[in-house]
Amino acid sequence: MLEPPPPPDIEGGAWPIGSGDEFIPPVPDAVDLVVETAVMMSVFAAERLTRIDSMRRELLQEAIGRGEGVRDIVERSIRLELAAAMRVTEYAAGRLLARAEALARRYPSALDALSAARITETHAEIIADLLDEAPAELREQLLRRAVPLAESEPVGTFRRALRTLIEAAQATTLEERHHRAVAQRRIMVERAPDAMAGLWIFGPEVEIHAIHNRMTQIAKAIGRVDGETRTLDQLRADVAADLLIDGTTDHLPSEASGIRAQVVVTVPVLALLDDEYADAGESPVVEGIGPIPLSKARELCGGDARWMRVLTHPETGMVLSVGRDSYRPPAALQRLVRWRADRCMGPGCAMPASRCEIDHQIRWADDGETGLDNNLPFCKGHHLVKDNTDWSVRQLEGSGGAVAWTSPTGRRYVVRPERKVPVFTASGSASSRLASGGADAPF
Repeated sequence: MLEPPPPPDIEGGAWPIGSGDEFIPPVPDAVDLVVETAVMMSVFAAERLTRIDSMRRELLQEAIGRGEGVRDIVERSIRLELAAAMRVTEYAAGRLLARAEALARRYPSALDALSAARITETHAEIIADLLDEAPAELREQLLRRAVPLAESEPVGTFRRALRTLIEAAQATTLEERHHRAVAQRRIMVERAPDAMAGLWIFGPEVEIHAIHNRMTQIAKAIGRVDGETRTLDQLRADVAADLLIDGTTDHLPSEASGIRAQVVVTVPVLALLDDEYADAGESPVVEGIGPIPLSKARELCGGDARWMRVLTHPETGMVLSVGRDSYRPPAALQRLVRWRADRCMGPGCAMPASRCEIDHQIRWADDGETGLDNNLPFCKGHHLVKDNTDWSVRQLEGSGGAVAWTSPTGRRYVVRPERKVPVFTASGSASSRLASGGADAPF
């Protein structure tokens, strides 16, 4: 018997109670009915994975003690059996078998959470796929943090958070691994039908994101020119071809000239100067990417104007508010608002804050002020929803930038920023100073 889904997170809400001790069940609305189906899908997904793993272990019994070659043949036979029975491809069946084994054997707490519908099947897939990429000795400690994250975060946010956790856990070897990987950089051409082809660049993630960012900004500038009909994807492709073939932007419209790549790099400033602080603190982070080697961070923070540096310092003079003196946030405040959020503050949105609009929570026309407590980054889509529908959006007081979205049906969804604006706390050692947040204020 399936249990009913938990009540929606409605602030101040409660199940209706009748006279005396009589319980009057709530009348489900349209969203409740969808959620109920989603709960059943999670429960059935967990059961399917459990049965697939049981089937695999049962059929593998005949290969025990008969050599690795026989086992490979039996594995292929099992994959074919599953594919034929479920009417899916052998590739899809193989993915199901691998995922079932991972969740049932290596990550049982994730399978339990799926069985109880605390996470979705997609959350479980992310856990299995990403943790299998991590070193075996780190998986157990990562799993203990991954499951609670999956239970509280939407899929997109969870995927990014788990990647960050895995990268942070491997931070001590990041420098060495990055150095080896850089040696594999290359460019490949992939043929496609209809006389088309793809150009594939494999290189350091920071540079690749910078390339994409510059092409996007130029494409958007061209797209605003009167009479332009190309899509953003088409413009990006044309810009890339022009830059690589002609090597110049002289022929572009004046609105698109002079645009340079920009990458936001957050680094504990003392780590740039002393390896002692680097070892004690967190890894440098690039917006939208995650941790990067300290050597790369030191290179990016070496003074090149193309890189916007969000360095950290305990004695910063950052701009927190300009009150009613200016509608447009000054550049320093815009950087701080985007740095704190890292992403659009819409539920589950993955749009980098650098590509978002800075919005006044309390509108300027309604005497809203320009300051960190009233400005938030939203992508255009979520900005339009906020301003033109019955959704209610407010920043939670004292939360450090968390935003509560209340839907037209009364459900409440809280979106938290990726970072906190820290307060300097004096202490004795390098490690305790870094741990206290004293060297993590952007300027």
